[in-house]
Amino acid sequence: MASALPLLPAKTSTATTTISAFPENPKTLILEQCKTIKDLNKIHAHLIKTRLLLNPAIAQHLLESAAILVPGAMDYAMSIFQIIDEPSSPICNIMIRGFTLNQSPDEAIMLFKRMLEDSTKPDQFTFPCILKACSRLQALEEGEQIHAQIMKCGYGSHVFVENTLIHLYANCGRVDVARRVFDVMSERTIFTWNSMFAGYTKRGYWEEVVKLFQKMLELDVRFDEITLVVVLTACGRLADIELGEWIHEFIEANGLNGNHTLITSLVDMYAKCGRVDTAQRLFDQMSQRDVVAWSAMISGYSQANRCREALDLFNEMQKANVIPNEITMVSVFSSCAVLGALETGKWFHCFVKKRRMKLTVALGTALIDFYAKCGSIDTSIEVFYEMPLKNAMSWTVLIQGLASNGQGKRALEFFEIMREKNIEPNDVTFIGILSAYSHAGLINEGRSFFISMTRDFGIEPRIEHYGCMVDMLGRAGLIEKAYQFIRNMPIQPSAIIWRTLLGSCRVYKNVEIGEESLKHLVKLEPTHSGDYVLMSNIYASVGRWEDALKVRSQMKTKGIRKTPGCSSIELDGVIHEFFAEDNVHPNSKEVYNATENMMRWIKLAGYVPQTAEVTLDAEDDDREASLSHHSEKLAIALGMIRTSAGTTIRISKNLRMCRDCHNATKIISKVFGREIVVRDRNCFHHFKEGFCSCNDFW
Repeated sequence: MASALPLLPAKTSTATTTISAFPENPKTLILEQCKTIKDLNKIHAHLIKTRLLLNPAIAQHLLESAAILVPGAMDYAMSIFQIIDEPSSPICNIMIRGFTLNQSPDEAIMLFKRMLEDSTKPDQFTFPCILKACSRLQALEEGEQIHAQIMKCGYGSHVFVENTLIHLYANCGRVDVARRVFDVMSERTIFTWNSMFAGYTKRGYWEEVVKLFQKMLELDVRFDEITLVVVLTACGRLADIELGEWIHEFIEANGLNGNHTLITSLVDMYAKCGRVDTAQRLFDQMSQRDVVAWSAMISGYSQANRCREALDLFNEMQKANVIPNEITMVSVFSSCAVLGALETGKWFHCFVKKRRMKLTVALGTALIDFYAKCGSIDTSIEVFYEMPLKNAMSWTVLIQGLASNGQGKRALEFFEIMREKNIEPNDVTFIGILSAYSHAGLINEGRSFFISMTRDFGIEPRIEHYGCMVDMLGRAGLIEKAYQFIRNMPIQPSAIIWRTLLGSCRVYKNVEIGEESLKHLVKLEPTHSGDYVLMSNIYASVGRWEDALKVRSQMKTKGIRKTPGCSSIELDGVIHEFFAEDNVHPNSKEVYNATENMMRWIKLAGYVPQTAEVTLDAEDDDREASLSHHSEKLAIALGMIRTSAGTTIRISKNLRMCRDCHNATKIISKVFGREIVVRDRNCFHHFKEGFCSCNDFW
């Protein structure tokens, strides 16, 4: 015990600044040993007592310590500054830096104005300091005025000043001006190049990033790890795998594999370029993986439509005790949306709430999209109202979700509110609105809106907008007008345009225009099986069996196989998949018995199997049995026996629902008192009490 006693005073003496033997030149003491406001008080008092404060250099050191080095001492620095008569440029520079570092850039600008009013001449260090303050505030006008002062004072060719000018203009969105400053510079450091890269990155000008890097290579300019991280990000956004691989080779050749940030950027680049397996190999080799690396990998799987693997990786991330961030959860909700995994997504939503993650614009918008794509549109609206901040994309996603879920009029109501709030719609918003007019059957209003896009909003229609118009006219049965609309389009119609028209021809049994549509589709996408099946069904619907057989024969001759229909249902967090006549499911016997029982009940309610469209698909004489074993019917049957009465059943299908399954599901919803939501390749179908939200057009 006795041996421990001397330790206590020793510890106490090192915790405070001792000034009993004050040095003649106190620079080191002030700038390195002064750690707290209490230390400042002691040193300040001693400087006043010894009149050393009258020495400008020592006063400057004390001010620098208070304004820049000691946390929370800016007010103390201001009290010192205010008693200095005629402060010099270096003194003012310290205060400008201090205000900027302490999140008061507006005070820095005010001080700079006072400097000019008091005729205190700025020096080469003043301008970088004040330009940083302008950059923080995005004060472009003040920055331009200071730029003029720089030229007037003759510091226009000073490298550090020019670098800060580039940063200012880039941060204020004037990348073009930043580039002009960059191009006229006689000397450029690596910081100069990286400042220009940062400007392009902030604005999302990824092509310019790649071009600038190529210029670096041409001029044989040295680059660093910061440069490579930015360029790898650009490669990911542009899917420039060739340049990305070149950088990967450079990293390996120069022994940079140990740079965690670089390897994470490589993972992100490969994942965004669709090379998910390569990204996974790099990811597995990493000795330490932070949230950025995990998020990049999960995002890669999500974007590659390998959504199950994305969710599996998220589970591994949790086991590794890595806390997810906003970017992680956006990818997770996106994956749940693609899979139609409502219950799993709900669990993740609870996880977000439990973690008290902020409902940012990106995360909130991802949640709106997830619920909408799972057919739970009312929950989408709830999330929308919960979001503290929303941007145009938040409104757009909700409007699109309402339209695709058959609530066109409600979507238009939200658009009106959006306009009342002066939120400027973008070209994607107009896709949602045109789709809403289409689903609501408001043809004349939709046409007027299409014209107003360019006239009132200055947005030139893209192929997607033209597709919405074709769908709108087709839904209304105006097949001839839809065909003429396509012929008069100022841009080349895509396969989706002609496929939309072909789908309308199927609904309204228009053989002639259907044949014309297929001709164009065969030229554009000759191996798309769905187009041949649609045309075959059109022939079958009007009794032209030979022509229907001929189309199927063409498919066989060309080696085109029909994509097998697959329906999935999520139960207790597990996704069950079914194919037509599928016996792979572990409970297939139970499912088939439930399906047969379900079909018996709906027959009593008036269901008549529609074998006309599927006759050619049947491989045996029992065509009716083949119809009853379509994948969506099997999935619905499993939902009926695994959920309690009244529970909504949600199905996702990879193809368009056939007419028989659509009619059968309408009757199932009425007979069993269930709401059934089916998301097929074209739209959402909300079946309730014998009706469907699509109004029998899909």
